[in-house]
This record gives sequence, C-alpha cells and structure tokens, in this order.
Amino acid sequence: MSPLVTRRELLSAIGAAAVAPRLRPMVRAAEGHPMSGAFMILSTPYTESNEIHHEDLAGQVDFLDRCGVHGFVWPQNSSEQRYLSRDERLRGMDTIAKASRDKRQALIFGVQADNTAGMLEYARHAESLEPDGMIAIPPTVASSLADYREYYEALASVTSRPVFIQTSGGAPKVEPTVEFLVDLAKDFPNLAYIKEEREPVHDRMRALAKHRPDPIKSIFGAAFGLAWLYEMRMGMDGVMTGGAMYADVYVRLWELHQAGKLAELRDLYGKLLLMLNLDPIIPGVRLYVLKKRGIFSTTKSRRGEYTFSAVETAEIEYRLDGLQAYLQA
Repeated sequence: MSPLVTRRELLSAIGAAAVAPRLRPMVRAAEGHPMSGAFMILSTPYTESNEIHHEDLAGQVDFLDRCGVHGFVWPQNSSEQRYLSRDERLRGMDTIAKASRDKRQALIFGVQADNTAGMLEYARHAESLEPDGMIAIPPTVASSLADYREYYEALASVTSRPVFIQTSGGAPKVEPTVEFLVDLAKDFPNLAYIKEEREPVHDRMRALAKHRPDPIKSIFGAAFGLAWLYEMRMGMDGVMTGGAMYADVYVRLWELHQAGKLAELRDLYGKLLLMLNLDPIIPGVRLYVLKKRGIFSTTKSRRGEYTFSAVETAEIEYRLDGLQAYLQA
C-alpha cells in the first residue's frame, strides 16, 4: 500500500468487515496486526488563561505524524480528561478529527464517562467524526460486572469500530476479569481490544493472550511504557500511553523490536527510562519537554502550577541529551 494514501482514503479500504466495517489498515502497523505499535495519548495544551490551546492541540497531531506514531488517542487520563468539561471534550474531538484528516495513523477517541448515558453522548459525537476506533474506561457508577456489560453493550450499539476496553479506572470494587473481557469479545467482536492496566498486569496479559487472535484482537500496555520492553518481549501488541514528548523514541523502540535489534532496543529503552523516572522527582518534567520541543506554547496544567529551578532544568537537560540522536521530529 502506498504511504501516500491518506487516512480518509484508507477508511474505505475495509479489512474484516464483519468485525469493524470502517476499520482501515494502518500503513505503519505491524503486518497482520491492524491495531499495534506505539499509540500516543495526546496531552492537552492550555493557553496562559487556562483555556484549551486548540492550535497547539492540532499542532501536536502534526508532530506525532512526523514522529511516525501508529495511533492518536484523546482524551484519556494523560490528557487530563477528568479536568475537561463536556464542551471542551466535544470541541477537542472536532479539532483533532480535522487535524488528522489527511494522516495515516489510527484515530482513537476516548468516550468514557461516569455512567452509560454520559458515555453515549461522547460516543455518538465521536462516531459522527468517523474515527478508526474508540476507547472507554469503565464506568465509575457501577456495582457489578453486569453494570459494566450494560455500559459496553450500549457502546457497541453506537459503533461497529474497534473499541479498546481499559481495565482500570472504573468503579473501585468492580474488576473486569479476563473471563468477562473474553466473553464480551465473543458476543461483540469489536469489543476485542484491551488496554491492560489492572494488577497483576502481566499475569492478566498472559491469560488474555491465550484467547488471541479469537476473540481477543489486540493487547496493549500502558503506564508510560515503564514495562514496555518486557511486554514487547512477551509478544504484546503495543503501548497506548501519554508519551507525546518522546513519541519518536517510542516509535523507534517498536521498530527495533520488530527488526530484532535487541541490543540497540535495550540501550534506547534504558535512555528513555532515565527520562521517565524523573516524573516523580521533578513534577511537570513532561510539560517542560513538550514546550522545549516546540509542541506546546506553555507549561500550563490543570493538575497544578509547575516551575523549574536551575538545578532541575540542568538535570532534565542532562538526561534528555542522551535521547538527542533519536529526537527526529
């Protein structure tokens, strides 16, 4: 397939019509795996007056495209989605849909809400924008797996596109068991894509993998990719995480894995970990890198105010220098 084919053109190239009638094959995904690779959850940029910076949001799509990521995802927890209003989420989807119209990557919209009614409003709006898929965190207003099933069945009634089920973040006392996920995928083949975040994460991944490719289609890790090297070597399908500031590094890691260049893979992964383990040490380091790389205009966040001392800046720059050869975009 020509790399010049656009995202909209690819939407008409239907692969597994019975499963997802509008799913188009992704140019950069691993052969035979229509949902695989480095999927980046976009961070949400803000103006100095704390409004969503839509120009930067659209520009982030362009940046991720230049990095060669395999999918765009918004809004999720890494997007500060719980700090966004209903109208902000809807308009943000519009901005990203427009910005990604001529791109080759998968476009995945987050449609989660605390309950089924709220989720359906986001899902219907997302469906109108014709993404390549959706993702939904389980509902927080739930007391049983039956409530979870009702929520995801309702989502399947709105879309036949691939839906990622995130296994964390729902009602604290309700666990989406492996058996529940497998049964749901059997009954609704588009609900067969898993973003696994629930402990014990890797035991659950191995259990899910026994049911892949039928009915489970893809199993992704998350958690900023802190265990992605292990997960790649386990044979998982990708990572979906808030890593836009290091997107070209995540892409290169996947390429090295696919090429079997294990020593270079290990070396680069170690360099990325030096940045990732700064997160709890220097709060806001990701925003610093987003601004430094010209992706964001500000370091504003609704999680808090972030400033950087001279010694903190020096440490960030020292570690970031180890990735310079891989920062291509």
